[in-house]
Amino acid sequence: MEIVSENRSFGGVQGVYKHDSNTCGCEMTFAVYLPPQAKDGPVPVLWYLSGLTCTHENAMTKAGLQEHAAEHGIAIVFPDTSPRGDGVADDDAYDLGQGAGFYVNATRSPWRPHYRMYDYVLNELRDMVTSEFRADGRHGITGHSMGGHGALTLAMRNPDQFESVSAFAPIANPTQSDWGRKQFSAYLGDDEAGWADHDSTMLLDDKGWKGDILVDQGGDDQFFDLLRPQALAAMMARRRQAGTFRVQHGYDHSYFFVNSFAGDHVAWHAERLY
Repeated sequence: MEIVSENRSFGGVQGVYKHDSNTCGCEMTFAVYLPPQAKDGPVPVLWYLSGLTCTHENAMTKAGLQEHAAEHGIAIVFPDTSPRGDGVADDDAYDLGQGAGFYVNATRSPWRPHYRMYDYVLNELRDMVTSEFRADGRHGITGHSMGGHGALTLAMRNPDQFESVSAFAPIANPTQSDWGRKQFSAYLGDDEAGWADHDSTMLLDDKGWKGDILVDQGGDDQFFDLLRPQALAAMMARRRQAGTFRVQHGYDHSYFFVNSFAGDHVAWHAERLY
């Protein structure tokens, strides 16, 4: 692991690091915020998964999570959203290829060799964070848009690995949306039966979640129809899933929306991680 940068932030340290990933077969970059409490011992970890076109940097600089993480004594991990590099498959469209890994393990060419973001986040990067930073065994996960989809699906499929889950404007029903069907067809193939494991609405119906869920959705989100939040909200009601689904009037899909409710989400995770 190589240190790219480390900066003081709210008494803690915001770092950026890179390493050669065995899972993705390329160099990967990620960021970690360690709160001041980490000087005294291991702290819980909140994973933040970003959306389409983002890198590790977008949420690190725009979401405003560090101040809240310092207050509650929680580390924040910001993975990249896809493998990258000259030898990594890409597409001219913004919503496929580099910057659009969708947190799945691709099974089709040309994506299969590198696009393994599900295993990368769940296993390789988690192991690295645990071994290299002052992180204890308590993990929560959240994310925005494509990252909200990733957070919900990783948590519901791996309840033994995460204690808490929340999401900002997640792609909630990707098997029924152009933000999902296009990518799943490319990465996973045309057999739609295999897509269900990457659809939070369908996973909630199949598996549920052991605790409660927090979802914030902007009422003026310009991508509302692609996100299909109504499907997830209806499934939460149908399954009587413990949780809170909030439609925030006047908010769009931007990081101004995420920043506005970041404090709520960090505090919510802190209550469940401590």
